Amino acid sequence: MNVLKYEFYIGAPKEKVWDALVSPEGTKSIFFGCVLESAFEEGASFQYIGPGNDGDRTVHVYGKLLSFKPNEELSYLEHPGPSYYPNHEELQSRVTFTLETVGGCTKLTLVNDQWSPEEHPSLANAQSHWWMMLSNLKTWAESGRTLEFGW
Repeated sequence: MNVLKYEFYIGAPKEKVWDALVSPEGTKSIFFGCVLESAFEEGASFQYIGPGNDGDRTVHVYGKLLSFKPNEELSYLEHPGPSYYPNHEELQSRVTFTLETVGGCTKLTLVNDQWSPEEHPSLANAQSHWWMMLSNLKTWAESGRTLEFGW
């Protein structure tokens, strides 16, 4: 079974890291210009929307929130947006962010698992892009700036 797991230590309080994960300013900065739209409660639907194949409001990822505990945990079942794969509804994985205070910093753990099917076509993309997004999150939470990836 494919499990992607990342741990980052961030020189910022949990509230600032949480803000990067859910606020329009934070998500736009770290998730390639996308904004997270949701009612932000357990069981609610969500969408990451931003520039892409279908214009400025392309749905890149959508799904259902499994857990929404401010400053502690964000977990969801996700599907790739409709413009990526014709069978997007059949493609799913789970993403869980957890935050904990460690000394004067925040430990961010991301687990991306429960890939269905196991040969999910977004797996390779996730393996390379999570590093970039999490590095960008760390930089944004610590300094208010983002990384320049050159694209």
